[in-house]
Amino acid sequence: MATMFCYQCEQAAQGSGCTQVGVCGKDPEVAALQDLLIHQLKGIGYLGHQRLAAGDTIDENQYQFMLEAAFATLTNVDFDSERFVGLLEEGDQIQQELARSVSVSDRVPDAAQYELPKSKIEMLADAREVGILAGDVSEDVRSLRELIIYGLKGMAAYAHHAELLGQSDPNVRDFFFEAFASVAEDDLEVPELLDLALKVGETNIRVMELLDTANTEVFGHPEPTEARITLKKGPFIVVSGHDLRDLKMLLEQTEGTGVDVYTHGEMLPALAYPELKKHDHLVGNFGGAWQDQQKEFDGIPGAILMTTNCLQKPRPSYQDRFFTTGPAGWPGTPHIPEENGHKDFSAVIEKALELGGFSEDEPEKRILIGFGHQSTLDNADAIVEAVNSGALRHFFLIGGCDGARPGRNYFTEFAEEVPNDAVILTLACGKFRFNKQDFGTIGDVPRLIDMGQCNDAYSAVKVAQALAEAFDCDLNDLPLSMIVSWYEQKAVVILLSLLALGVKNIHLGPTLPAFLSSNVLDVLVDEFDLRPTTTVRADLLAILDE
Repeated sequence: MATMFCYQCEQAAQGSGCTQVGVCGKDPEVAALQDLLIHQLKGIGYLGHQRLAAGDTIDENQYQFMLEAAFATLTNVDFDSERFVGLLEEGDQIQQELARSVSVSDRVPDAAQYELPKSKIEMLADAREVGILAGDVSEDVRSLRELIIYGLKGMAAYAHHAELLGQSDPNVRDFFFEAFASVAEDDLEVPELLDLALKVGETNIRVMELLDTANTEVFGHPEPTEARITLKKGPFIVVSGHDLRDLKMLLEQTEGTGVDVYTHGEMLPALAYPELKKHDHLVGNFGGAWQDQQKEFDGIPGAILMTTNCLQKPRPSYQDRFFTTGPAGWPGTPHIPEENGHKDFSAVIEKALELGGFSEDEPEKRILIGFGHQSTLDNADAIVEAVNSGALRHFFLIGGCDGARPGRNYFTEFAEEVPNDAVILTLACGKFRFNKQDFGTIGDVPRLIDMGQCNDAYSAVKVAQALAEAFDCDLNDLPLSMIVSWYEQKAVVILLSLLALGVKNIHLGPTLPAFLSSNVLDVLVDEFDLRPTTTVRADLLAILDE
C-alpha cells in the first residue's frame, strides 16, 4: 500500500513515482506536509489574487512567505518535518489575514477555505486528502497542474535569491498569486493550463534577469578565472548550495581566523565573482556535483555549510560537522538562522578550527570558469570570426541538473564526442561530468565555456540572443543545440522558459518527466520538437546532419 506519492524529480521510483519513501530521502511524513503546504499556497494564492483584483496590495511578508514555502518543497532542500509544521502555522495566519481582507463569492476553492488543525497528526490526516493524486480530474489536467506547480517552485527559488539581494518586481509577485490561484480552481482545461505553463516560463525569464542583476550589482560580473580544485593544508569550511549572499557573510566572518573556505557543487562559480574572490581565504572548490557529497564529505576534517538545495542525508561520519541555513534543513542538524539580515556563523567556524583541517597541500590543479554573459560577449568578435571562417562549426549547450540515476554518463560521453570544431557551453551541476577535462581552444576561444550555476541560466539566454543578433537569424537557426539534463524543479522552470522563448529541438534526458502525461508530452513534441536523449552517436549524428 502506498504511504506517499511524489514524482516531481527525475529519479522518481520505477520512473513513475515514489510511494514508500522518496529516492531523495524524504519520508512519508515530510512528503505529506509538503503536499499540505502546496494546498495552503493555492489558497493563499487565490485569496491574494482576489485582493489584487480589488485594487489592494499584498503585504511583503505574505509574498516572502510564498517564496520561502514553495522553495522549501523543492527536491533535496528541507527534510525536517517540524520546520514544515512551523511553515504551515505561519501560512495559516497569513491565509486567515487574507480571508478577512477580501470579499469572495460563494464558489470558493477548497484550498481558500482551508483551516489548519492544531496537531501534526491532524495535519497529516488532512494531507491525505489534498496530495498529487487527490481530486477527480483528467490525467492531462493533473499533469499540467503539476508542471505549473513545479515551475512555480523552481521560480520561487530564483526569486528568493533575487529578493535577498534587493531585486524584485511587483508583476512577478502578482503572477505568483495568480498562478497559484489558477491551479486551486477546477475550471481550467488543457489549453488554458498549457498557456499558463508557458506564462510561468515567460515570467521566469524576468526573474532570472532580476537574479542576474542582483548577483552582478552586489558581487560584480564573473571574470574568467583559474579556479583551484585541489586542497590546502589547514582548517576549512566547505560551502554548498547556491546562496552567494551566505558565502559572502561567511567570508567576512572568517577573515583573519585562519580558516579557509571552499566552494562545493553549484557554489563553484562564486570563485569568479570579483567581490567574492578578493577574499584570499576563498581558496578553491572541493569535490564535484551534489550527488557525490556523501562519499566526498565522509569523515573530512572540516565543517560543512549547506545553504540551499542540494542536500543529502548526512552520514554519521560527518553529521557532527554539518550545518544548514536558509531553506535547507535536516532533522537534528544545527540550523543557522537569520536575524535582522545577519547570520552568525561562529559555530561553523569553531567546528572548523576544532577539526584542524587537512595536514598537507595537494599538488595544485586549476580549471577555467567565469564565463558569464558579459565576459563571453566581450569575446563575441573572436567567436563570430571563428564561425565565419569555418573554424567553429557548432555550439552545444550541455548542462543542467545532475543526478545519480544510471544513464547520466550520456552527458560525459556526449561532451567527449563533440567534434574539435565545436564549442561546449555549460552551466549548472551537469558540468561536473566533464568540467575537469581539457578540451583545448579554437583560436582564442575556449572549447569549454563554463557559464555558472543553474541560477546563471540567464547568461546562456543572453549569449544565444546576442549570437542570433550577430548572425541576423532566429534563435532556432543558430548552429546551437541544447543537450539538457534535468533533475528537479528549477530545471523544470528553465525548460518552460526556453519553450516560452520558442526554442525548439531541445534534447532532454536522461528520462522524460514522469508527471508529463502522454498527451501533454505529445503536445510538447509537436509544438516544440522536444526530444528525449537516445544514444550519443545517434543524437550527435542527427544534430550535425540537420
